Amino acid sequence: MRLFIAVSLIVLSGCGSAGGTAANRTNAGKADEPSASARPFDVAVEGTFDRPFAMAFLPDGRLLVTEKPGALKLWAPGGKTIDVAGVPKVAFVNQGGLLDVALSPKFARDGLVYLTYSEPRPKGSSMALARARLVEKGGTARLGGLHVIWRQGSDGSGGQFGGVIAFSPDGKYLFLTSGERQRKTPAQDPDQALGKILRLYPDGTTPPFNPISGPGARSQIWSTGHRNPYGLAFAADGRLWETEMGPQGGDELNMILPGRNYGWPVVSNGDNYDGSPIPDHHAGDGFAAPKLSWNPSISPGGFMIYSGSLFPRWRGSGFIAALSGEALIRVTLSGDKAARADRWDMDARIRDVAQGPQGTVWLLEDGEGARLLKLTPAR
Repeated sequence: MRLFIAVSLIVLSGCGSAGGTAANRTNAGKADEPSASARPFDVAVEGTFDRPFAMAFLPDGRLLVTEKPGALKLWAPGGKTIDVAGVPKVAFVNQGGLLDVALSPKFARDGLVYLTYSEPRPKGSSMALARARLVEKGGTARLGGLHVIWRQGSDGSGGQFGGVIAFSPDGKYLFLTSGERQRKTPAQDPDQALGKILRLYPDGTTPPFNPISGPGARSQIWSTGHRNPYGLAFAADGRLWETEMGPQGGDELNMILPGRNYGWPVVSNGDNYDGSPIPDHHAGDGFAAPKLSWNPSISPGGFMIYSGSLFPRWRGSGFIAALSGEALIRVTLSGDKAARADRWDMDARIRDVAQGPQGTVWLLEDGEGARLLKLTPAR
């Protein structure tokens, strides 16, 4: 039997809860959850990692994997894994560490890799976005010319960094999720980057025409009122979708529109951890309601929208890696509508999900000794 590390209370505060008063609440976007489905896929174990957070496939089928304690791994088919040198120092504490990894839309030409991480600061920590060139020579790999291109600001304590990267379909913009660091009210403050989704140029500078005018954080904000957004992906039609951890219950799937306010912490379909209620989303409250929400919590981690042909029935579906839910969850997306489709029990906390070569689906488990899993159609 595999052993998993105990999850501390502070981690639970950022990852949702499977119980409590929120479980019986009625909420916008909530429908009957499908019962666990029979798996239409075979699962192969391709490697193990130490508390991984995210993965990104290289064009040749190899895989970059971040480990929260501060390591970046380069995995090759067959299981050979090497350490990538030159990773920045991280604050591995309170949900922080090395977080997302993403390739430049022009990676085949520029070799650039983007990383988010909790950066040690004189007064605590802050999320940073850096980029570097992946340099390989003689069986070794390193990050060359790494430099920070954006900092979250509001240094201090707290988890819930967010830190997920998605490039626009045309490659012109970098979208970045920024958590509210368990501080709640900054999510509604346009002068702080906390609790927002931001739109930047790929070099970290600010486009001149984002929805909120003004200096500093205001000029970078695409949407506001977010808690802990761990999933971000563009659909084929150009719509931007996001998954977000609620408090006790109320995990969300949102369609992100420029300038909209998604309500945290004023409204939520979950409750506070002390059991005190938070007003539900309701029509006319001025906030964008989730397209789907979950009570009890599933604790959504990574999110991807499938575009492959290996599983043709899944094309265009969204896939959610569920941490406390210990599941892979499929939702259907049609225009601005979303619906529940399948939930497959995976018997482990699932941290990330990605589409791999030939349309395979890959999962990363959470914690020490976390497995890298490849899904292919059931034989």
